[in-house]
Amino acid sequence: MTVGIVVVSHSSKIAEGACELAAQMAPAVRLEAAGGTDDGGLGTSLEKVMAAIESANSGEGVVILCDLGSAVMVAESAVEFLGTPQDVSLADAPLIEGLVAASVAAQGGAGVAAVKAAAESALAQQVQARIDDNTAPPVRPRAVADDAGETVSVGGAIVEDFEVLNQLGLHARPAAVLAGYLGGLDVEVDINGADGQSVMMLMTLAAGQGTVLHVRASGPDARRAMDFIAEQCRTGFGEL
Repeated sequence: MTVGIVVVSHSSKIAEGACELAAQMAPAVRLEAAGGTDDGGLGTSLEKVMAAIESANSGEGVVILCDLGSAVMVAESAVEFLGTPQDVSLADAPLIEGLVAASVAAQGGAGVAAVKAAAESALAQQVQARIDDNTAPPVRPRAVADDAGETVSVGGAIVEDFEVLNQLGLHARPAAVLAGYLGGLDVEVDINGADGQSVMMLMTLAAGQGTVLHVRASGPDARRAMDFIAEQCRTGFGEL
C-alpha cells in the first residue's frame, strides 16, 4: 500500500487528465480526481473531495494537491469534516509538477510527510531552474564521443557519458524511472547539471534522442547508480 493522492481542480477534465499523467509514472499509487461541481460544471464540490479522500486512503494517508485558492478552501473543509487531519495533508505546490513529484515519491514507498515535501520541492526547483537559466553561461552542445560510456574518476566521483537512444528521449516516464530508483540509493547524481534524483529537474533537461547525458555519481552507491543509468540508456528505457 502507498500514500494516496487527491487532485482537486475546478475542472473535472483537468483533474482526470492530471491523474492519468501521474498514473503512467506511479501505477501502484491510488490517484483520485475531484474536479468540477456535482452537476458537471466548473467549480469544486465538497462532497466530491470528501469521497476522493476516503477512496484514496488505503491506510497510509493522503496528500492533496489543488489548482486554485478556492479549491484549497474546499479541500481544507473536507479534511475538517472527515476529522482525519493526522492522515491527510495539503501540499502547497504547483499542480502538475507537484503531482508528478509526489506520485514518484509515493510509488517509492514514502510516507505522507515525504510525499508532501516532494510535491512542495517542485516549486523550489522551478524557482531555482529559472534563476539558473538567467545566470548560468550558455552551455555548448557536446558531441557524441567514440568512447562515450568510458568510466572516468574525478575527485572520487564516477563520471560517464551515455547517449539517449529512444525516440521520445528523456520524457516523463523515463525521468520517473531514473529518479525513483536513484532516490532510494545513498548517492549524489548529477546529469547534465540536473539532480538525478529529481524527476522534475530531469524533465527540464528536455533531453531528446541523440542527447549525450554526462553523468557524475558520488557516494557509497555510485557504481550501482551508474550501472542502472547505463542499462536504462542502453535499452532506451524499455522503448527500443
